[in-house]
Amino acid sequence: MPDSGDVQAVRGANPGDAQVRVYAVAPRENANPHEIVDGFLEAMTSDDPGFATARKYLTRQAAKNWKPEQSITVLATAPDREQADRDADPENQGRSIPITGRKIATVDARHAYRPSSPAKYAQTIHVVEETVADGKDKEWRIDALPPGLVLGEADFLRNYRSVNTYYFASGENWLVADPVYIRQRQDPVTRMDPVTQTVKALLEGPTNWLRPAVDSPFPTGVGLKKDVTSLPTDDQSTLRVPLDVKGDRFGGEVCRRMAAQMLVTLGDLPSVQIDQVELQDVDNKAVCRLGAGQAAEFRAVRETGQEETPYFVDGQGRMTALVPGGKDGVQPTKEVPGPLGKGTVPLGSVAVARGGTRAAAVSKDGSTLYVSSITTEQEDLPAVLKSKAGPTVAPENRLSQPSWDGRGDLWVADRAPGHQRLVVVPDGTGEWIEVRTPWLTEGTRVESLRVSADGVRIALLITRDGRTTLQIGRIERQDGADAQVVSVEGLQAAAPRMESVLAVSWAGPSRLVVVGREAGGVQQIRYLQTDGSTSASSVLPGLNEVNAVAAPHKETEPLIAASGNDGIVRLLPGANWQPLVKAGTAPVYPG
Repeated sequence: MPDSGDVQAVRGANPGDAQVRVYAVAPRENANPHEIVDGFLEAMTSDDPGFATARKYLTRQAAKNWKPEQSITVLATAPDREQADRDADPENQGRSIPITGRKIATVDARHAYRPSSPAKYAQTIHVVEETVADGKDKEWRIDALPPGLVLGEADFLRNYRSVNTYYFASGENWLVADPVYIRQRQDPVTRMDPVTQTVKALLEGPTNWLRPAVDSPFPTGVGLKKDVTSLPTDDQSTLRVPLDVKGDRFGGEVCRRMAAQMLVTLGDLPSVQIDQVELQDVDNKAVCRLGAGQAAEFRAVRETGQEETPYFVDGQGRMTALVPGGKDGVQPTKEVPGPLGKGTVPLGSVAVARGGTRAAAVSKDGSTLYVSSITTEQEDLPAVLKSKAGPTVAPENRLSQPSWDGRGDLWVADRAPGHQRLVVVPDGTGEWIEVRTPWLTEGTRVESLRVSADGVRIALLITRDGRTTLQIGRIERQDGADAQVVSVEGLQAAAPRMESVLAVSWAGPSRLVVVGREAGGVQQIRYLQTDGSTSASSVLPGLNEVNAVAAPHKETEPLIAASGNDGIVRLLPGANWQPLVKAGTAPVYPG
């Protein structure tokens, strides 16, 4: 280290640069079929430009036809190579070598991750002898192989990372997160850096699952100008993005909304600081420029600079707020103003609207849904909805805990036997609407629900065949002849590797905190993306007998949970669970 000279500021290294990297090795001379397959499987995990070294393991025709960008098959571990099956090629034209594993997910050409319950993966790689370049000798080469890339989960997470692309909720002015996977470093096929990959993914449009519920102002067919592989920022942290269309196709407010999508999307990349985006047309002329502060108005949740207040139901069935302060492990609390805090009706669960001025509550017996102010006093407590269950039915077969979306609409599930339904109450005060749920058939039961802040996605705990799973549904709204038609479509599993899920809460634009149990395992609390992807670092400290969890929108604030052993507890970033209130249930944050 130098012991003299001036102190100079330096930029922090990109965290991705410190990761392990795999360098592909070309096949050696006279390699046998098994060595060829092993070398190819290893070469698929590298960053080799164009996968050029991996293609050396293929015949000339197979190398020309192979499209590694077509898809990714993710296995629990690296694929196992079996011994060659000579009987599979009776004419002795080559060798068929099985590769096996446990498939856990796929990534399609639109970069969308789709998990699956671990299932047996069995494919075959076929090798033949082909004349090499000098035309004299023959070498074993692969002529038939599975499509795309086949990677173990560890290699997949080493090479790829999840980013949120953002599109506008249909007919609205706020953005919805759509997670996709890009390469951690330069993409071997396109040679694009992560920023350029992210912009390209955004321009390609939303994933097929989210597409019916969102809009994008980008002109049809728009893309980056040809041969753009890097998008650096200037000394003012401005990113200039050259598009391949004329400026008259995306001027004015359209350009402003496009720039907002790009700014919010690129804000998810930790390796780059972007304060403003300038969109340029095909002639490199600036069409519009937008700053990060201006883009913030398009977020579904806007930062207020204030801490979010958590709430829960105390031992007397009253709605209670956790307030800052306290000492010796005792957290101060206060009942909220109005009838919900006075215990006029004993409560079983609550939900707080995002503005923090209103709350919905379900009575302790699960029969009735109420809405009330929690900032001003009021005497009456009007019923908004009643369960269709009879008076002798248990509370768990009546109304679920309610949930507000960012629009101010209120959602609840009625679990009445023979009359199950999802219900939405516009603005929490309007005439309720029964939601169309074609998947809610006999033998299927909605245990609980949580709606995202953008009002486009809903997390559902659904019991079927004795197993409770986490499903993410897409909320679609259409104007009908007499009233709005609301439906929940496209259910997809978000935690297929969990045998049962007990509780869930939104923890950001595309992240959930989930309490569940894997097959043969103990209860755990972990973060999951809405597309079902996860990593080992997402597991949180353990806590026994958790029956409810609530996450704030900001990562700097604590998780709140209800434990049968410890009451209401919290988890601060980097700490362990701390008890707050001995008797309490149903913790929630606003929204």
